[in-house]
Amino acid sequence: MLGGIEAGGTKFVLATGTSPDAITARHTIPTRDPATTLAEAAEWFAAQGTLAALGIGSFGPVELDRTSPRWGFITNTPKPGWADCDVAGYFAKALGVPTGFDTDVNAAALAEHRARGGGSGSLAYLTIGTGIGGGLVLEGRPVHGIAHPEVGHSYPRRHPEDAAFEGTCPHHGDCFEGLASGPAVIARWGKSLSELPADHPGHAIIADYIAQACHMLFASVAVEEVVIGGGVALTPGLVERVAERARELDAGYLPGGQRHAVIRPRLGGDAGIVGALLLAEAAARG
Repeated sequence: MLGGIEAGGTKFVLATGTSPDAITARHTIPTRDPATTLAEAAEWFAAQGTLAALGIGSFGPVELDRTSPRWGFITNTPKPGWADCDVAGYFAKALGVPTGFDTDVNAAALAEHRARGGGSGSLAYLTIGTGIGGGLVLEGRPVHGIAHPEVGHSYPRRHPEDAAFEGTCPHHGDCFEGLASGPAVIARWGKSLSELPADHPGHAIIADYIAQACHMLFASVAVEEVVIGGGVALTPGLVERVAERARELDAGYLPGGQRHAVIRPRLGGDAGIVGALLLAEAAARG
C-alpha cells in the first residue's frame, strides 16, 4: 500500500493505493497550523493499514537537496506558521516508512508525463491559482537545480492595457504571480476571472501573461507541452485563448513549433495526488 499527500496551502489531499493507478481511499483536510494538520494526516494514514512508502507533493518553497539537513522542509513560505516546517521528516518518523518529497507542481508534472505515455518526453505543468507554480519534467525526470523552478516569479512583459497595475506579489510586485494569480485578478477587477463578463479585457490580459510563460518554456527548455491547471485555469475558454496567444508570440520561429501544445491536465484535478503516489512508488523502490 502506498500513501500520497498533496499538501496545499488551503487543503491537504490524502490518498492510499496499491499503485498510482489504483487509489483505494481518499480524504481531504483543511490546512490549519502545522501541528494540527500533520497530526490529523498521520492519524488518517495510520487507520488505513500498513504503508510501504509515502509520497508528498508540497506547496513551497521547499528544500529538495538530499544532502541538506533541511531536506523535506517547507522553507520561507509566507503562509503563517509553516516556515521552516519539517514535513517529510514528520511523516517519516510518525509512519516509519520511506518518504518521497517534491513540490506539488513537480508531482503533478510527473503524473501528467506518465499519463501521456512516459518515456523520454518533456513537459511543464503550470498551476494558476492563489499562487503560480511551475514544474518541469525533462527526459522523464523532474528538474531540480540549486532549488526548484519558480516560474511564477519570472517577469513577463506588461500588457499595454495593464500598465498601471502594481502587482500583488509581496516580494516582486509585478512578477508573473503578482500579475496573473487569482488574488491579482481580484485586486484589479473585484471578481475572479470566471466571474468577469466574456467580453471583459481581463481575459485577454491574463491569457497574454500565461502565454508569455508558455512561450518562455517552449523557447528556453524546449518542452513539448505546457499543461495548465489550477483554479484560474478553470475559467471557460482561457486555456484555448492562451494556446492561441502562445502561437502568436512564437510567430512561426521555434523549431517544431507546430508540435508545441498548451493543454488542460489529462488527469484533471487528480494530477497532484497521483504524482504524490508516484513519489511514494519511487521511495519504495529506494
